[in-house]
Amino acid sequence: MFSPELFTATPAHRRVYGLYELVYTTIDCVAALSFVIGSTFLFYDSLTHAGTWMFLIGSLCFAARPSVRFLREFNLARLPLPEDDPPTEDKG
Repeated sequence: MFSPELFTATPAHRRVYGLYELVYTTIDCVAALSFVIGSTFLFYDSLTHAGTWMFLIGSLCFAARPSVRFLREFNLARLPLPEDDPPTEDKG
């Protein structure tokens, strides 16, 4: 696990890696947007409560990032590699 060679080992590895990168990037964008909105809300007394919730949402997104990375690595490690195939015997 946590081997960069697995990212592109086979077409299946590339698909899984790409999917998890999309999820990871989406989480990053939601977290960043939550913090920007939360920061803006704190300028207005009437939105302070909502701003606090936006900070919590952003923090939860940042907390989810390591879980996404671990799941990606776990799923990549489970995929078969070309060298995992047993050698075929020539019966000719």
